[in-house]
Amino acid sequence: MSESPETRSLVSASSQLNLMDIDAIDDKEFDIPQVDTPPTLESILNEPEDEDEPFILEDTSLLNTENIDTHSCETSSLASSDSGDRTHFKRRKKLADCSATIHGSVLRHSTLKGISAQIVSAADKVDAGLPTAITVSNVIAVGTSHGLALVFDPNQALRLCLGSTAVGAQYGAVSALSINHDCTRLLCGFAKGQITMWDLANGKLLRTITDAHPPGTAVLHVKFTDDPTLAVCNDSGGSVFELTFKRVMGMRTCESRCLFSGSKGEVCCVEPLHARADLRDHPIAQYSLLAMASLTKILVIGLKPSLKVWMTFPYGKTDPASVPQLAWQFVAVQKAVNPMLVFCRGDVVHFLLVKKDDSGAIHVMKQKQLHLNYDLISVTWINSRTLVLMDSAEKLHVFDRPSQEELETLDIAEVQLVYNSSHFKSLATGGNVSQALALVGEKACYQSVCSYGGQIVYLGTKSVHIMTLRSWRQRVDYLLKQERFVEALALAWSFHEGTAKAVVGFFGEPSKRKGIVADKMVEILCQYADRSLKKCPEQGKIQVMEQHFQDMVPVMVDYCLLLQRTDLLFNQIYNKLVENSVARGVFLECLEPYILSDRLSGLTALVMKDLLAHFQENGMMDSVENCLVHMDITSLDIQQVVKLCWDNQLYDAMIYVYNSGMNDYISPMEKLFQVIGPPLQAGKSLSGNQLFVSPGWSSRDEQVVMGNKLLVYISCSLAGRAYPLGDIPEDLVPQVKNQVFEFLIRLHSVEAAPEEEVYPYIRTLLHFDTREFLNVLALTFEDFKNDKQALEYQQRIVDILLKVMVENSDFTPSQVGCLFTFLARQLAKPNNTLFVNRKLFDQVLEFLCSPDDDSRHTERQQVLLELLQVGGVAQFDENRLISLAEKAEFYQICEFMYEKKHMYDKIIYCYLKDSLRKEDIFNYIHNILSIPGYSPEEKQLVWDKALEHVQELLCIDPSKAADLVATHFADEIHPIVDKLVDENLLFQFLKCLLDPREASLNHRVLRLSPDFHELYIGLLCRFSPCSVTEFLQASKDYRLEEAIQITEQHNLHEATAYLLEKKGDIQGAFVVLLKTLKDKLSALTEENEAKMSADEEDPLQRVEVALSDTIALCQRSSHSLNQQQREALWFPLLEAMMSPQKLLKSPGFRHTSETLKQLTMQVLNSMTGFIALPSIIQRILQDPVYGKGKLAEIQGLILGMLETFNYEQTLLETTTSLLNHDLHWSLSHLRAAVSRGLHPRLDYCSICLQQYKRRQEGEEEIIIFSCGHLYHCQCLQSKDCGLPGERPSRWSCYKCTSSSQGGRGGERVAADARRGRTTSLAQIKVASAHHTAFGDAQGKKQPSETTLDAQQCQAWDQLRCIYKGPSRLAILTELCHPRGNEKPGLLNPTHPGTGSIFHSENFQLKLSPPPIVED
Repeated sequence: MSESPETRSLVSASSQLNLMDIDAIDDKEFDIPQVDTPPTLESILNEPEDEDEPFILEDTSLLNTENIDTHSCETSSLASSDSGDRTHFKRRKKLADCSATIHGSVLRHSTLKGISAQIVSAADKVDAGLPTAITVSNVIAVGTSHGLALVFDPNQALRLCLGSTAVGAQYGAVSALSINHDCTRLLCGFAKGQITMWDLANGKLLRTITDAHPPGTAVLHVKFTDDPTLAVCNDSGGSVFELTFKRVMGMRTCESRCLFSGSKGEVCCVEPLHARADLRDHPIAQYSLLAMASLTKILVIGLKPSLKVWMTFPYGKTDPASVPQLAWQFVAVQKAVNPMLVFCRGDVVHFLLVKKDDSGAIHVMKQKQLHLNYDLISVTWINSRTLVLMDSAEKLHVFDRPSQEELETLDIAEVQLVYNSSHFKSLATGGNVSQALALVGEKACYQSVCSYGGQIVYLGTKSVHIMTLRSWRQRVDYLLKQERFVEALALAWSFHEGTAKAVVGFFGEPSKRKGIVADKMVEILCQYADRSLKKCPEQGKIQVMEQHFQDMVPVMVDYCLLLQRTDLLFNQIYNKLVENSVARGVFLECLEPYILSDRLSGLTALVMKDLLAHFQENGMMDSVENCLVHMDITSLDIQQVVKLCWDNQLYDAMIYVYNSGMNDYISPMEKLFQVIGPPLQAGKSLSGNQLFVSPGWSSRDEQVVMGNKLLVYISCSLAGRAYPLGDIPEDLVPQVKNQVFEFLIRLHSVEAAPEEEVYPYIRTLLHFDTREFLNVLALTFEDFKNDKQALEYQQRIVDILLKVMVENSDFTPSQVGCLFTFLARQLAKPNNTLFVNRKLFDQVLEFLCSPDDDSRHTERQQVLLELLQVGGVAQFDENRLISLAEKAEFYQICEFMYEKKHMYDKIIYCYLKDSLRKEDIFNYIHNILSIPGYSPEEKQLVWDKALEHVQELLCIDPSKAADLVATHFADEIHPIVDKLVDENLLFQFLKCLLDPREASLNHRVLRLSPDFHELYIGLLCRFSPCSVTEFLQASKDYRLEEAIQITEQHNLHEATAYLLEKKGDIQGAFVVLLKTLKDKLSALTEENEAKMSADEEDPLQRVEVALSDTIALCQRSSHSLNQQQREALWFPLLEAMMSPQKLLKSPGFRHTSETLKQLTMQVLNSMTGFIALPSIIQRILQDPVYGKGKLAEIQGLILGMLETFNYEQTLLETTTSLLNHDLHWSLSHLRAAVSRGLHPRLDYCSICLQQYKRRQEGEEEIIIFSCGHLYHCQCLQSKDCGLPGERPSRWSCYKCTSSSQGGRGGERVAADARRGRTTSLAQIKVASAHHTAFGDAQGKKQPSETTLDAQQCQAWDQLRCIYKGPSRLAILTELCHPRGNEKPGLLNPTHPGTGSIFHSENFQLKLSPPPIVED
């Protein structure tokens, strides 16, 4: 829309925020600048989605504003809230991350001072009332509670006062305002339902509309569409109406049409789509879209050319107090501009994009959602990329739409926002609104928030506030005023790179923008450098000053390099920092990481000089070396650097300078050989890991480092790579290789001493690290193909190696072996051109297998094995090799050769003789006999050899040997057992074969004849008697009679008793255990008489163990015996425990006597489940110990039995009480569920679709089902919904039954009928009269018989199943049984080893309390 400067109001009204003071802004200082290059549709279409809009006006302030200091203080940027805290920063040399997201202050909050003052004045002077609504266009209109509309011009001057307090008294407060697109008409909606139209040019009243919507409802919204003759209004009844304005023969009229009835769901928000002037021709604008938000869903409809519903979208589950919100905006997505609707209710924001495809079809596409953790009461677009949300705590949240990133949070509680609650409750017309709408109205502020031209206006109770986006320069300056330089630089860099959000104020092409931002960043960097010097602590520790500059200097360096302004860094900034010595040092040190990362390759001469001097003064020569190899050599003084490197042993830097500066690759090698040569010549037998420490060196490690450095340098030079990084120029690669080879094969060094040996360089490298030097040569030889000269060098080097090492005794066997392994690998290559005399290999073989020298046996064997594995076997006579290996006891060599000859049986001999690998013989034999690929003859030879040495295998590991025998020699076990003479070895073998407890160690346990098991039992009785019983219990393969004889022979009573019990001789087992118990009791009395004080508890413990075994036998056996047989077991045991007590009556034996009484009580408790209580008491009284004494002596026994009886009685009573309470709770809640009232979901019959209260007939019975459906009785009768075979009062729900008849529903209903159930929980017949409401006093309710529907029947069945089972009843039944009749049951299980659960020591009553029910 083209606008003049006078009418272009509120485009970006804003003011500069300041935390420290409030700048009073004069009302006359704002002008309206003309926009030279407005945005075009083509520019928007070509704009990428991820870039910020290129054309945004730069601070065209129109309205008189006032900064609000308090709001500025509450503004917080999410990404920068913790900046400025220096106490937690660690020492660093580089800025951690300059790309951290910084948004700064995005919104500028200003007060429209003139308008605010006049609103307050109007309320005081003309009784205008408080502000109630606001709308913004080229003017600002504010409605008041006394029916006035105040219209202000762009200069905040009151232009019109529309209406009067008299009219306000009649119409009520202004509840809604709207201005058309050309700012000529104003619509005012009132709290009592009237609507007026005003001419904004002259303030004339054009229309008063009183019949546009039902009377008695307030106008919640009234809004113009883009068509000036078309508007929509929304009243407190939830209905939406279309208002069409016409003028016929000079008469202004208004026609109203209902778009949405509040009876179908109350609409509380409407929003028509408005298109800017440049988008009026958009293909979707012609449909005049309208979005409506009800309490349950949103609808998008088109008003033109005919009314059409385009989309409905339900909210889902939301808070009923949440306020629905709608907002339209044209956005650029995928190079196309289309309208986007934002809607929400609660904490989820939805985005809907409306598009029209090439075929003309309209599509509404759902975009990604925005999930929040707060409830929203306002959603407003400030531009096509930025949303401003307001939560219920009156906090603004600025969001970037494409990234859904929150940019800023701003608290506006002090605005004292005006809420529209009274209009939503329709208080002016009597409050005749629904509770749901009134609940939503508690937080409704639709008429207090208005957006226009990139700004948002908020209406407070006494003021008007405006929010605009700050320009990029203002956002940076805002941070600078707070001295947040680091964040200001980060924000400016995001503007420079185009990653910032909500950007305003840029012009021109991207390159021009970058230049503008770069100039601003240079200005900030200069200010930052001045501030770093100004804020430096003048006194204190040097560490504090260093930390101060370490926090600041890397920031300057980083951004200078990002801007590619090294001139700024090394001239202006460095010249400032040089004034402070600490700042100078920190600056120089922080350059290192940038040099190492190749971000800074060149320094000025002055900085380079200072850098070297500083690092040298502080002993940081390693840093100097690291930096030099990354720098441009042309900026260095080569002679000075070479001298510096040589004096400080910076060999990497020296190599780099020679190579890059002078293309000299040999001089560094000569200098490095001068370093490692002398110590190696002083001790030729030393390797690279044992270098001699000469007096001129600080440590041996430095020499090792130099030697390794030389090897790597030679390897890189031969491979065409530069050292320490990069590549050699391609044209120099062949030349460098030839130079290195010529250097290595020199006969003597340049300044050779007379005693120097030939080939000093190769000799030195071999002495330093033979293996690595040969690896370097091997890698180099890989590249030799058809290069004749290179092949000549290869042969020449090999000849020199052989001459130096074979003819010299200074090298170890390992070093010689490395050479011949290297040669064997080269000779084994298919395209080999090397020649090596075979006699040399024979000499090496003799040297390695020398039987006269036992030193380094393992080393010699490994060297020879490696030589054979790489192909060296082709160079030897195999028979001679095997002979020498056997003499030298090189069993791995023998194995290698035997395997090559397929003599696998001889390999077993190698394993048996090799002490280091004996354990591996089992896996080897198993693999040969199991893995396919070996011939039967080979397997048979291995099988025979293993069987021959089976005794040796058992000596190595009995478990693995038994496993091997069980797997491969199961048929030879008898001969093996006969062959074993050592009984201990035989015991171990049979243990691993037969004992099931060893099955976890072996794959399986063999099932052999009983003879082997009985032999093992005999050996077990000898070598491990405590394990006999466990084996007898685990095994089943022995004969009972023979096993009993063996255990009796070795006097193992426990094992004998177990076998007798297993045989069925209960009495015999009991006699054995009883005899054992008596023996231990006798030993106890004898020891007490002898007063043994060594260990008094050991005999008692033995008695307790024997007693527990005997009791366990009696309990296991009593279930299958009659009363007489039980007494024959229990009474002798009781007598055995009581008889020793008469011998221990003296005071010295009190402890023993008390222990025996406790054990006797244990026997009594155990036998009460099997022996009648009178019989036990009679036997106790007949005993001489208790029968002839006083009652006090048996008081403990009697009281113990009575205590057990009391416990069981209490248990019975408690259990019965809990079960009764539980059953009562279940039945009471079931009754409450059955008698609960029903709530119909609909107010009309689900068959005839007529409301029950509007039927024209007389009284009619209404039937309501638990599913919520409601029917007329006649309608149900017409559909034959009575259950078959039932009385007429039994009905089934028509809709539920018909919907389930397609499957198995009909069968279910019929089944329910057969079971005597109906499909309704409570079928209530309601007699309704004409024009009587449901639940009216005139209505009559006739409750019929209470029944269950199918769902409730299922729930009842489930409830019965939960509480169903034998546990409760069985417990009661068991408790009712007399203790004398021991029948198998719940408390007397039939399985052996258990008695009554009440007599178990571990028995505890664990019953959960009934559930807690909330009334």
